[in-house]
Amino acid sequence: MNLSVGDILIIVSVIVVIALGVFVYVGKKNYTKNLEAQAFINQHKMVTPILVIDKKYEKPTSNNLPKNIYEKLPKTAKLRKMPIVKAKVGPQITTLLCDKNIYNNLAVKKTVKVELAGVYISNIVGLNLEDKKNKTWREKLGLWIKKAQDKTNSSYK
Repeated sequence: MNLSVGDILIIVSVIVVIALGVFVYVGKKNYTKNLEAQAFINQHKMVTPILVIDKKYEKPTSNNLPKNIYEKLPKTAKLRKMPIVKAKVGPQITTLLCDKNIYNNLAVKKTVKVELAGVYISNIVGLNLEDKKNKTWREKLGLWIKKAQDKTNSSYK
C-alpha cells in the first residue's frame, strides 16, 4: 500500500479539521457554562464583611470544602490547585473560593467587604483592583514620571 504525498496531506488536513471542530464545540460549551455561572453569581451576590483568617493555593478536598460544594465541583477542578480562603463570615468560619486577582489582593488578618455568591468571592468592595495589579517596571516608571510632572505643573500655578 503506497501512499503518495497528496494522500498523506489529505489525511492530515482531515484530522486537523476534525480537531478544530472539536475545539470549537468544547469552547462554545464552556463559554455558555461560564455565562450561566456569571449570571447566577450576579443574581445571588451580596455585600458582606469578612475577616480573612488564612488563604492558600491547594487542591480542593472534602476536608477543606463543604461536602455538598465538593461533590458539585467538576473533575477538572478537583485535580488543579485553587485559591481557597478561610474566613470568618458573621459568627462562623467558612471556606471560600475566589479568583486569582481577588486572592492576591486579600489581606490576611484583615476585615474586608466583599461580594459573596454562596461560597464564591466575586469582588472586593471599595478597592480598585486596577491600582493593585502587578505592574511592570515600565508601567511603574511611567506612573512615577506622570506624578512628578503633575507635581511640577501644580507648583507653577
